[in-house]
Amino acid sequence: MDLMEYQAKELFAKHDVPVTLGRVVETPEDAKAAAEEFGGQVVVKAQVKTGGRGKAGGVKLAANPDEAAARASDILGMDIKGHIVHRVLVAPAAEIVEEYYFSFLVDRANRSYLAIASVEGGVEIEEVAHTNPEAVAKVAIDPVAGVDEAKAREIVEAAKFPAEIADDTVAAIIRLWQAFVAEDATLVEVNPLVKRPDGHVEALDGKVTLDDNAAFRHPEHAAFEDKATTDPLEQRAKEKHLNYVKLQGQVGIIGNGAGLVMSTLDVVAYAGEAFDGVKPANFLDIGGGASAEVMANGLEIVLSDTDVSSVFVNVFGGITACDAVANGIVAAFKLLEERGEAVTKPLVVRLDGNNAELGRRILSDAKLPGVEQVDTMDGAARRAAELAAAR
Repeated sequence: MDLMEYQAKELFAKHDVPVTLGRVVETPEDAKAAAEEFGGQVVVKAQVKTGGRGKAGGVKLAANPDEAAARASDILGMDIKGHIVHRVLVAPAAEIVEEYYFSFLVDRANRSYLAIASVEGGVEIEEVAHTNPEAVAKVAIDPVAGVDEAKAREIVEAAKFPAEIADDTVAAIIRLWQAFVAEDATLVEVNPLVKRPDGHVEALDGKVTLDDNAAFRHPEHAAFEDKATTDPLEQRAKEKHLNYVKLQGQVGIIGNGAGLVMSTLDVVAYAGEAFDGVKPANFLDIGGGASAEVMANGLEIVLSDTDVSSVFVNVFGGITACDAVANGIVAAFKLLEERGEAVTKPLVVRLDGNNAELGRRILSDAKLPGVEQVDTMDGAARRAAELAAAR
């Protein structure tokens, strides 16, 4: 889960990282009230889960409360890289002497952690790495040893942070590491980390990605969810513990295993080219245990998408055999009918692998309305695309 800036700063403050929190508001009037509270010049910043806000006009200075209201009015409702701005952060404008970059992230290639630091902050680190690679320090972090004062100083020296802020930067890095580990984050980024006129450093911005797989350890993280901007189908699927992502297409996809589902998306998109550009409508992985309830919940979510015209159920029987999946589909139809949500859109089912023949026979004998079976993945994808185009 990606956090917005104000949420990242709240998490930083929890771990004593030096930050200024400001106030999050949703109207120009509240922006004015916040500016009046802070007094003096303030900065009004769009709160969306994407970078490049400044370049898009989503970060503006305001000299007084009336200007803060005007700037908030300008920013609220903006579309920044496909993200609509529903709230802004109003914070006291900071006096900045220098800007730096710092982050901790999961180094998947080396199955470890990595610290990235640069004395050239305030711009995209990718740009710095491209134009001035020697200005970017990358320091590997031993997951067992972690980051103590010695490792933090190694990072500071590698990045060539100024000597006069070395101690402050070391302290900030240690606290950022504590936040990274304690919150089960996969990314903690500060850009810019700034030097203030008093010689201290402060995290002026923040970006955090939390590991959803560790959510069971952090029930408090649920408060960070932005349900107002989450697709309602994705929210419903999450409540049912389904791995679902809404896409812009017409063929609903249900499969068991992320790799198989990804391949199914590609095959449907390719097949759809012959039928006026029909595309997959979603990613839905029901996992290895395709029980009747899981299948029913999956069908319910996919079929409730008004864009869906047909559904492709693509299953490769492994640990969960195809006969169990077929029985799950039959039971799912009954469950949905009992819920008053009978299946009215065509389903194309492809079963392969363990007990595939038995699974096909179960579906044939059930004579489920609107269900067709196709033996091959390519053929099933083509038929699903054809049915979607015909509706």
